[in-house]
Amino acid sequence: MSDMVFILAAACAFIAVAGVGFVFAGGGDQTRKTRMAAAVGEPVQRGKRQGAALDTAAQKRKQIQDSLKDLEERQKAERKKSLTLKARLEQSGLNWSPAKFWIISVILGAVSVMATVVTGQHPLLILAAGVIAGLGLPRWVLSMSRKRRQKKFTENFADALDVIVRGIKSGLPLNECLKIIAREAEQPVRGEFELLVEGIAVGVDADEGLRRMLRRMPLPELSFFSIVLTIQSKTGGNLAEALGNLSAVLRARKMMREKVAALSSEAKASAMIIGALPPGVATMVLVISPDYMMPLFTTSMGQLMLLGGLTWMGIGIFVMRGMINFKM
Repeated sequence: MSDMVFILAAACAFIAVAGVGFVFAGGGDQTRKTRMAAAVGEPVQRGKRQGAALDTAAQKRKQIQDSLKDLEERQKAERKKSLTLKARLEQSGLNWSPAKFWIISVILGAVSVMATVVTGQHPLLILAAGVIAGLGLPRWVLSMSRKRRQKKFTENFADALDVIVRGIKSGLPLNECLKIIAREAEQPVRGEFELLVEGIAVGVDADEGLRRMLRRMPLPELSFFSIVLTIQSKTGGNLAEALGNLSAVLRARKMMREKVAALSSEAKASAMIIGALPPGVATMVLVISPDYMMPLFTTSMGQLMLLGGLTWMGIGIFVMRGMINFKM
C-alpha cells in the first residue's frame, strides 16, 4: 500500500513538472503568435502613425507649392499686361478719369503751342513744345505721383503688419485686425485696406480682394503679404509668426534702400550740378548780355541749335538718371 502511494505521488509530481515546463516552453503555437504580435504590434502601429504624418506633411507641402506656382503665374500674367491709363491713374491716387486727363493734356499742349507761336519761334520748336507740354508733362506728373504714393505705402506697410501681428497674438481675428488698419493707419495704407475690408464685407473673397489690392498697388512687399495670407488660409500655420518674419524682412529691405540712397547721394548731387549747369550759364549770359543771346531765340539757325541742345541735354539727364538709380 505504501508503494502504491509512493508511485501515485511520483506520477502527480511528474505531471506537475511537465505542465510547468509546457507552460514555460511556450504553450503551443497560438501562445507564441500572441506573444510575437504583442512584441511587434507597437512598433508597427508607431510606424503607421509616422507614415500618416509624413503623408500629411507631403500633402501640405504639395499644396503650398501649387499655391505658390498659381500665384507666380498670375503675377507674371499681370506684369505682361500693359498698364492702361485708367490703371495708372488709379495707382497714382489721382481722382481723375481718363477723359479728364486727356482734356488737361490737350489744354496744356494748346497753351504751349500758342505761347511759342506768339513769340515767333521756329515750327520745329513749336512742335516740340506742344509734344512736351501735351504728352510729356502730364505723364511725368502722373508717374511722379504714382512713385510717391508707392514709396509712402512701403514706408508705412511694416507698421501695419506689426498691428496685425499684435492683434492676432492678443486673440483678435484677422478681419478685425484689417479693420483696425483701415481706421488708424496712415495714407495710402489706410485707403487700400479700407477698400479691402469693404470688399470682404460685401462678399468678395479674400484672395480676390488681395489681387485687386495688388493691382492698385503693384509692390513686392504687398505681394509677399498676399502670398502669406493665401498659403495660411489653405494650409494653416502660425500666421502671427509668419507676418512677424515678413515685417522684419520689410524693415531690412527699407534699411538697405536707405543705405544705397546714402551711398549714391554724391553721384546724384554731381548729376544735378551737371544737369543744371548749361541752363544756369545760359540764363546768366542772357541777363548780362541779352544782345549776345537773342539770336539764339530769333533766328532759325539759333532755334535749331537751341532745340538740338535741349534734346542732347535731355538724353544726358536720362542716362545719368539711369546710372544713379538703383531698383530693389
